[in-house]
Amino acid sequence: MSLVIFTCAVGFLTSGHEISLIDATLSIILVAIGAGAAGCLNMWYEADLDALMTRTCLRPIPTGKINKNQALIFGILLSVLSVVGLYFFANLLSAGLLMVTILFYLFVYTIWLKRKTPQNIVIGGAAGALPPVIGWTIATNTISLEPISLFLIIFFWTPSHFWALSLYKADDYKKAEIPMLPVTEGIEKTKLYIFIYSILMIPVVIFPYLIEFSGLIYLIPSLMLTFYYNFICFDLYNYDKNKFILKKAKKIFGYSISYLFLIFVLFLIDKII
Repeated sequence: MSLVIFTCAVGFLTSGHEISLIDATLSIILVAIGAGAAGCLNMWYEADLDALMTRTCLRPIPTGKINKNQALIFGILLSVLSVVGLYFFANLLSAGLLMVTILFYLFVYTIWLKRKTPQNIVIGGAAGALPPVIGWTIATNTISLEPISLFLIIFFWTPSHFWALSLYKADDYKKAEIPMLPVTEGIEKTKLYIFIYSILMIPVVIFPYLIEFSGLIYLIPSLMLTFYYNFICFDLYNYDKNKFILKKAKKIFGYSISYLFLIFVLFLIDKII
């Protein structure tokens, strides 16, 4: 959630356009509300699965703090508030993208893909990759190659990030019968795909520099961060002792969060300098 809002803000701040401080602040808050709405509706639909998994069993519905009907109404109200509010304080394009993000996360990822295919997180990751594009459109009311380059970074980052999580939480997913990659394809193939997607980060990290959206201040440290990401993912792939594989997967998951955050921080620093 924090990364979603931060990447949205980076998309806005790197656009080079200015809008009023009040409109900008309220627009970012409304995107946060929209992200909360998507999460709320996800937890409404997956309450039965959340109750089975140690990672999610303490969420509000499984613990009885609210019931499913309350969650559904709350999620719908948040969705309407965020989309209508963003239209009022920003523009139709931003509001439309936020609506698409919420609907895609609920219907395509949560309802359609998550329980049916191990590629759920690859396709569903598009929803999590849209916030910087929304941030850009809040400021510019247009879509161009620059925000798409930010979208691609998050989109290709998401699989290795979540597959690392699913690797050390595989028992949870197996119990809930969610077809995450370690459950359907096994540990070895999951390790391979994590490494492959970490390698794919190299061209997508370079892409903003190639389109002159960023400079060397961004590119050089970003590549260094990416090469280290490649290294720890290869270390996981090359390791065959199950006890330590889970620890290494947890390390990758933790680093991946810092990695994405730092990539977007470097965008801001590059633009400021």
